[in-house]
Amino acid sequence: MKRIQIVVMLILVVSLVFWSCGGGDKQAAETGDSSSDNFTRDMTTPAEEGGYGFEKLADALGYVTYEMPPEEQIYFGDPRAKKGGTFRHITSRFPATMRTEGQNANYIENNTISGLCYEGLINTHPLTLEFIPALASHWKISDDKKKFWFRINPDARWSDGREVIAEDVVATWDLHMDETILAPSDQLTYGKFERPVIEGKYIVSVVSKDLSWRNILYFGGSMVILPSYYLNQVDGSEYLKEYQFKMLPGTGPYEIKEEDIINQESFTLTRRLDYWAKNDLMAKYSNNFDKIKFIVVKDNLPLMFEKFKKGEADFFTVAQARVWVEETDFDAVTNGWIQKKKVYSEKPAGTSGYAFNMRKWPFDDKRVRMAVTYLYNREKMNEEMYYREYSMMNSLYSGSIYENPNNEKVTYNPEKAVKLLQEAGYTKRNEDGWLVHEDGRVLSFELAIQKGSDYMVTPVQQMLKEYGVDMQIKYEDGNSSWKNLMDRNFTIYMQSWGGLVFPNPETSLKSSLADEKNTNNISGFKNARVDELCEEYDVTFSQARRVEIIREIDGIYSDIHPAAWGIARNYQRILYWDKFGYPEYMVNRFTGDYRSAFTLWWFEPAKEAALKAAMANNTQLPISEVDVMYWPEYLKQVNSN
Repeated sequence: MKRIQIVVMLILVVSLVFWSCGGGDKQAAETGDSSSDNFTRDMTTPAEEGGYGFEKLADALGYVTYEMPPEEQIYFGDPRAKKGGTFRHITSRFPATMRTEGQNANYIENNTISGLCYEGLINTHPLTLEFIPALASHWKISDDKKKFWFRINPDARWSDGREVIAEDVVATWDLHMDETILAPSDQLTYGKFERPVIEGKYIVSVVSKDLSWRNILYFGGSMVILPSYYLNQVDGSEYLKEYQFKMLPGTGPYEIKEEDIINQESFTLTRRLDYWAKNDLMAKYSNNFDKIKFIVVKDNLPLMFEKFKKGEADFFTVAQARVWVEETDFDAVTNGWIQKKKVYSEKPAGTSGYAFNMRKWPFDDKRVRMAVTYLYNREKMNEEMYYREYSMMNSLYSGSIYENPNNEKVTYNPEKAVKLLQEAGYTKRNEDGWLVHEDGRVLSFELAIQKGSDYMVTPVQQMLKEYGVDMQIKYEDGNSSWKNLMDRNFTIYMQSWGGLVFPNPETSLKSSLADEKNTNNISGFKNARVDELCEEYDVTFSQARRVEIIREIDGIYSDIHPAAWGIARNYQRILYWDKFGYPEYMVNRFTGDYRSAFTLWWFEPAKEAALKAAMANNTQLPISEVDVMYWPEYLKQVNSN
């Protein structure tokens, strides 16, 4: 088998980089030996239709695959890993649906479920971002780069025991293209393809309507495959209802049983002992916990923290700098029972700050948007509230090669703000001290937040109040806030979005999505030049030129100013009870977030026993270094070579 020769320039959503990899047992696949599995293999489908023996024909047919060298094993899972135990994690909301597709399925919780319970055709290497097998063992790209073929591994199985076949890929694409699933971005993304074609029981092909370097990742990677047996029994609207809180069978290493979904309280994933790729070296040492339980504590960060400290959860991410500096020196930490880590990675910073709804007054006026930005004294907040833990964000692509260096480095400037407000017609104040427009409207708007966020918002409210801008704070739970955002029922929104390893400006900046609900174009951004650049970006196979394109987009976005950017950090702050084993790097290189623990960590019985003894005897355990610098050091070594 030969390694893929294409240097992959991926657009895949970051989470796909670190989710489990399939591929199957190569020896069993070639020989048909089923001694290590409990399913019957189809030995009748010819090799040329993707059946067993295909590996011997693959090179001649133009297919490629990826074989993992032994030295890369550690990045797919540590051979020291052990199976067992329940990992308990507290989350702040219960998903609006357990579906992974369709309306309201774009929560991070749904993305997590998708990555653990389902798989795409191909995945990306956690270290290099090359293509690697998932459900497909081999793939092929046409000379004009518009047609892709995938050979599904005939070992792949759904959790109900059925084989994964080419028909499943077609049915999944059909679901995404059904407008009644109420997810317009799906039709934009998957409408780039002709309907897939079944070329054999295990071989499927698809043709891109237009040339794009990203298409193979849209179709092969980000589209997790769902079972046709069930999809063929429902249309889109029926799918939304039938699987609102019920799971379709998946191919991934975990499943969610119906009895383990306790509405608004918890949901639990159970490791599949019959996972089809459990013996593959790309998956063998990952997905180690028998169960992963998500416990819901709605919109109450202090209570979440207290429950963790009491041992009701195993792991806690510390979002607030104040908590990290002032509240993580309690006895369990100083005794070493709870370990404290600041884990660095190459995870994109994403965006944070305040998004303006440019469809509505008063933020349909750029001068008002800029004025509010100039009154947002984030430098002072970083100094006085965040313990200088952050840097200032001035880009959609902060801290990456895609950031436009010419973007205005916005700093607190009330003089500019007052001048802009006057130009916009806000020249007088009423008896309550609020600015009034020449047409009589008071400069007042509402910001909906969850209660745990008020410490970040009330200082901004006071900054604006000093200059006559009335920002009213309203409390909402996470589900209501998200629904209002997707319905465009907001004026200003406190945002925090994850970043992509390879940017995808189309889904958040395309003009055609500006007035559509349930898309990521939350501010109503429209710009003809950005639309042109998005089109060019799709067909540009030069990474250097793609960087130039994204930088230009970033500059245009910065100038139009749909958001007042916040602050950024390139590490994760985590606490965990000292009963885990994990790879030296702790988190994946490009994702770098807490979800790496779900797939890469494991319970270490010796540590758990030592922890119990230390707690019973009130004795100390060793305290390891706080800063985990594996990935920055790795990058230095790569650059030096």
